[in-house]
Amino acid sequence: MIAYTSSRLLQAGLVLLIMSFVIYGLMGLMPGDPIDLMISSDPDVTSEDAARLRTLYGLDQPITERYLNWLSAVFQGDLGFSRSHAKPVLDVLLPALGATSVLLGLSFSLSIALGVCTGIWAASKPYSVRDYAVNFFAFAGISIPPFWLAILLILLFSVVLGVLPAGGMGAVDPTGLWDSVKFVVLPVISLTIASVGSHTRYMRAAMIETLRQDYIRTAKAKGLSPRQVLYGHAMRNALLPVTTIVALDFGALFSGALITETIFAYPGMGKMIFDAIMGNDYNLALVALLLATCMTLVGNLLADGAYVVLDPRIRLSGERT
Repeated sequence: MIAYTSSRLLQAGLVLLIMSFVIYGLMGLMPGDPIDLMISSDPDVTSEDAARLRTLYGLDQPITERYLNWLSAVFQGDLGFSRSHAKPVLDVLLPALGATSVLLGLSFSLSIALGVCTGIWAASKPYSVRDYAVNFFAFAGISIPPFWLAILLILLFSVVLGVLPAGGMGAVDPTGLWDSVKFVVLPVISLTIASVGSHTRYMRAAMIETLRQDYIRTAKAKGLSPRQVLYGHAMRNALLPVTTIVALDFGALFSGALITETIFAYPGMGKMIFDAIMGNDYNLALVALLLATCMTLVGNLLADGAYVVLDPRIRLSGERT
């Protein structure tokens, strides 16, 4: 276990190192730089001033040398300064990360819970009216464009009914909990509807495949009730492929939902990363994208542990007993 974890951590570190160079290189190849933006906003800046500023910030150096300087600063605990926000990167990143964690954490949990329960319910009677109805709504949820769904929710609950705010984010107030929670209701509903259909389909397909296995027929032949067969024998094995999908979605919790956050004016990671890239805010965009990469790797590691819990025959070395 210790050897496996150490090996995975080393692999994760190598992936992060490679990704940091790739992201830094791609951003460095983007047209323009912060000095160009400064020149366009201030006509009094001369070419000599621009050259002096590029030298001061190291923008006149080769991209590999700039990357190594940035990497050295990161190992010393300095993540850099956000140019567009005029703050240290962490001071900008942490509030956006907290906002996105609340929004996507709630929608992610609801989507998984509803998808797993609905998928099992549909798979218990495949190709029945129940199954066709679940498939219909699942495909409808997958097919609806997120931006269109968000606009419909705003029109219905904010404009017509006037019961929920159209966007923004309320201040955290323990005494008036609803005044804080009501701002995330519509974004959570929008993201849940957009993702629950795919989770339902994955769970249904995995459950139907599991119910066709020989050991399920053996369990039925022993006289076990349909409920015992479904939840005691089939569900844990059917969750194995779904766990992989959930692990891949885990990284999205920390990269944000750009379209939904933009429509609802929600100050989360997705909108922050987009604004940082468009504004050539290298340090902020780089750290945020690396955080999303890191969380995806963590999700994969957690999925490996979940495999062992769901199926004790699986060993982290890849062998089965």
